[in-house]
Amino acid sequence: MCSACETKVTAESLDEFSARYLEILNHGALSLMISIGHRTGLFKALRSAGPCTSAQLARASRLNERYVREWLGAMTTGKIVEIEDDHFVLAEAVSQLFANAEEASNIAYLSQYIGMLGEVETRVVECFYKGGGVPYSAYSRFHDVMAEDSGQNIVAALLDHILPLVPGLTLALQNGISVLDIGCGRGRALHLLAEKFPDSRFTGCDLSEEAVAYARDHANRSELRNLRFEARDLTAFDCEAPEAAYDLVTAFDAIHDQARPDNVLVGIRRSLKPEGIFLMQDIRAASTIAENRDHPIGTLLYTISCMHCMTTSLAQGGMGLGAMWGEQKALEFLKSAGFANVEVRTLEHDIQNNYYLAWQAA
Repeated sequence: MCSACETKVTAESLDEFSARYLEILNHGALSLMISIGHRTGLFKALRSAGPCTSAQLARASRLNERYVREWLGAMTTGKIVEIEDDHFVLAEAVSQLFANAEEASNIAYLSQYIGMLGEVETRVVECFYKGGGVPYSAYSRFHDVMAEDSGQNIVAALLDHILPLVPGLTLALQNGISVLDIGCGRGRALHLLAEKFPDSRFTGCDLSEEAVAYARDHANRSELRNLRFEARDLTAFDCEAPEAAYDLVTAFDAIHDQARPDNVLVGIRRSLKPEGIFLMQDIRAASTIAENRDHPIGTLLYTISCMHCMTTSLAQGGMGLGAMWGEQKALEFLKSAGFANVEVRTLEHDIQNNYYLAWQAA
C-alpha cells in the first residue's frame, strides 16, 4: 500500500465508526418500517387520529394491533413518532412530509426502494461472482414504486416547471404536435399531457408489457383518444425508429436504464422532425466516483444503480451504464448520437436531476 493511502487506525476512530455503524443499521431498519407505514396508510391514520393508543390506531387503520404496536416501537425509537402516557402522535415535521394528503408533498414513498431492492439482494450477489444481471421480472413492485416516483418527480412539476424549460413548448402543445415518450412506465406523465393538450398526439413506449397494459387501460377508461402505448424493446431503435415522425421526444429518468442507450439516442434523433427537440431528464451527477464523493444522495443513487438500473441493463446483454453515468458521459452520448446542440438545465426544487435539451437544427 502506498504511504499516501495508509490510514492510522486509532481507538477514537474505531469508536467513532462503531457509533456511526449503529446509526447505519438503525437507519436501514427505519427505512423499511417507514415504507410499511406508507404502504399501510399508518402515517395518515395516525395524523387523523391524533394522540392515540396502539389499539385505537389499529382500529382507525383497520390493521392488526400486534403489528401496529411493534411498528410504533420502531417509529418511537427512531424519533418519528412521539409517545406520552401510552399515546402516540406524529412529530409535526414528519406529519407534513409523511402524512400529507397531497401526493406531491408526501415523500415517505422513497423508503419503498430499500425493501424493493432487498428482494433481489441474493440474485445481485450472484452477479458479483458470475456477471450478468437481474431482469425486470424479478422486481415484483417496481412499477408500483416508479408510478409514485413519477407522480412526485415528473407529473407534479410537469406543467409549471418542466415544460417551460423549452421556450414555446406549452403553446406548441396547445396548437397540436406529435410527441413520443421513451420508457413511459405506467404512463402517468402522458395521461396528464394528453388530457391537458387534446390537439396533440402522444405515444408512449416501454419494455414492460405489464406497465403498458396498465397505461393503455387507464387511457381507455379516461377516453383519451390522442394517446397510445406500445410495448417494445428499443435495443435496435437506431434502425427501427420512424424517420422525422415527432416534434418532441421525452425520456424521464429512462435512458441510462436502456440496454443500448447509444442506439436509443440515435433512434430518437432519427425520429425527430428537423425542428424537433429531445427533452431528457436524468440523474444529476458526475461521471467519476471521485467527483461524486460529496453527492448529497450519492449512496442511495449508487445503490439503486447497482441493484436495479445497471443490473437490469446487463441482464439484457446491455452496456450497464447505471444511474450514475453522469453529466459528462450523457453529453458525450448525446453528441455521438448526432445532436448538434445540447443544453443542460436544472430546476431549483429538484436536487436529483438534470434536464437536457437536445436538437439538430442550427
